[in-house]
Amino acid sequence: MSTAASDITSARTSLGIELGSTRIKACLIGSDPSQVIAVGSFAWANELVDGLWTYSVEAVWRGIQSAVAGLLTDAEERHGVRPRQFGGIGISAMMHGYVALDAAGDLLVPFRTWRNTSTSAAAAELTGLFGVNIPLRWSIAHLHQAVLAGEEHLPALDRITTLAGYVHERLTGEHVLGVGDASGMFPIDSSRVDYDSEMLDAYDRLADGRLPRPTRDLLPHVLPAGARAGTLTAEGALLLDPRGGLEAGTPLCPPEGDAGTGMVATNSVAPRTGNVSAGTSIFAMVVLERPLASAHQELDLVTTPAGDAVAMVHCNNGASELAAWASLFARFAAASGDPVDEDAVFETLFREALDGASDAGGLLAYNHLAGEPIVGLTSGRPLFVRTPDSAFTLANFMRSQLYGVFATLAVGMQVLDAEGVRLDRMFAHGGMFRTAGVAQRFLAAALQAPVAVGELAAEGGAWGIAVLASYLGHAEACSLRDYVNDVVFADADTRLTEPDADDVAGFAAYLDGYRRGLAIEAAAVDAL
Repeated sequence: MSTAASDITSARTSLGIELGSTRIKACLIGSDPSQVIAVGSFAWANELVDGLWTYSVEAVWRGIQSAVAGLLTDAEERHGVRPRQFGGIGISAMMHGYVALDAAGDLLVPFRTWRNTSTSAAAAELTGLFGVNIPLRWSIAHLHQAVLAGEEHLPALDRITTLAGYVHERLTGEHVLGVGDASGMFPIDSSRVDYDSEMLDAYDRLADGRLPRPTRDLLPHVLPAGARAGTLTAEGALLLDPRGGLEAGTPLCPPEGDAGTGMVATNSVAPRTGNVSAGTSIFAMVVLERPLASAHQELDLVTTPAGDAVAMVHCNNGASELAAWASLFARFAAASGDPVDEDAVFETLFREALDGASDAGGLLAYNHLAGEPIVGLTSGRPLFVRTPDSAFTLANFMRSQLYGVFATLAVGMQVLDAEGVRLDRMFAHGGMFRTAGVAQRFLAAALQAPVAVGELAAEGGAWGIAVLASYLGHAEACSLRDYVNDVVFADADTRLTEPDADDVAGFAAYLDGYRRGLAIEAAAVDAL
């Protein structure tokens, strides 16, 4: 019997499920946490309903069940054994947003995702109250916006959580959250690994009876990585596998957000390290050596899954517009009678970008499908802009599109640079880094820092939350930082790219034009 088959039979495995913005992924690891032994996935997309971005509860469970079914089948086909139990389970999902539940655990309003930018009044008031930046997407901003609007569901409100917290509660009955995900709901006191008590008191005074319960009672209980967060119930097992093939009783780790799982999946939980996750959104996480000197609207202060302070630069818009252009070229190839598969389209276009001018020839690409608070946009209008004398070539076009994915991120990262925050390296993950040496190189230029990419990054946060589930059995022996670095990544194969001087100068010139061109983007929002 193979090691993987033996691990499955004896439940020496850890299951990670992550609900990302475009895919729900399930990932299984065994006694060697660096090796993925089975996977499953489900494609989905957010919907704009009554002016708010959401995913339906039905889609949540349909997607989870499909991903888990795919993983169970994959395990059986690859190893000859179908899992019935696991050593640990972890749930991760997109951070932030608003899941409002009544006493029975039913949603009072549709899930409001991180992508909504309708909370500007609440976020501004809370930022002034707390003296720290409260972004539009944070759960407390969504809650306070509901308070300001006097929404009808508030009298029945029993608790709020994130998407990961909601799924975890349905599986275990526990209203808890990992500290990393909780840090996107309400400010965290890292010294206590809990919500900031003074800020909780301040918000209760501000709410002044407009909520049915004190804020602390509404929020999930905070847990650090390694803490037990309940066990899979019989009802939870059926939610994962309606065919009844899974047994109850598996312990679960604290549910986490995609930022925290990304940190784990990129060995970025120690000071002076960080990671960039590129998907529908793009964000950078930098583990801090010291507190920042002042508050900045471009930065979130969140934590690692162990509770260490992290500065987060979060951009609502990532690679979706890039993918839309790739689909356009794929359709052209098909229409010409010579169809090309999706991976080959991306590979060809990315390689072409390497031949572009270092400043993209004066072309500018704005990937704003949604609002982008870092650059002051409440709504998005994707744009491609050039002047009559720009060098309009495919190579420059593709370089401008890749630069455009990183441009708003670079604006936020420059704030950290001004604070004196230094990086030994950034680790990048996401599908756009699969073409070796292209997006990684351009990101190094945008951040002016070394960027690492590893083979393990392909599974992303689903693998990261599986690792956190496996850490349940090691938490008493070592810190999360040591477990990730010395055990999980001990033999990892990573490729490090240093910034290229010409790319750095070219991206700086591109970013100067990009900043000036934001006036065009703002005008488009007003006009269209």
